[in-house]
Amino acid sequence: MSETVKIARTETFEHTISGLLKKRADLFNEAERIRDRLAEIKNDIGAVDRVLGTLGYTGDLDAQMPRQRRQVLFGRGELTRAILDELRTATGPLSSRDIARAILSVNEMDPRDRKLMTEHTRRVSKALRGLKNEGFVHANQNQRGHRVWAKVHNAKQIIEKTT
Repeated sequence: MSETVKIARTETFEHTISGLLKKRADLFNEAERIRDRLAEIKNDIGAVDRVLGTLGYTGDLDAQMPRQRRQVLFGRGELTRAILDELRTATGPLSSRDIARAILSVNEMDPRDRKLMTEHTRRVSKALRGLKNEGFVHANQNQRGHRVWAKVHNAKQIIEKTT
């Protein structure tokens, strides 16, 4: 069964662009439906937990949960190196969120995903506090009172210490 490919009659990519935009919208809508379903499941779990408590269950509910595999996002020292790289190339101080957004973009992850962004911001903040204690970065406050981070001036020592 051999089928021949028909050559397009147009010189532009209008049909391809239109199809890709439709596919993108479909995927976005599917992701939203999945997020909504996940929220429903979490609400159902909360309801079951409340009923168990009402019925007198006093055991540890978290101990009854199946073990979930830990998702490793960064290898050993990888997040620290990424943070220092971002601070080295920055033109000014950056917030933890700005650093997390840049790292997500470099790793081709979606910084618009709120949960992912919040999780990475928390990890970056924790790593930055450690780097501050080691003297690699310093923190100031911007005009809004938010903490912003900048590299220390002896970048060569930072590179040697982290490798």
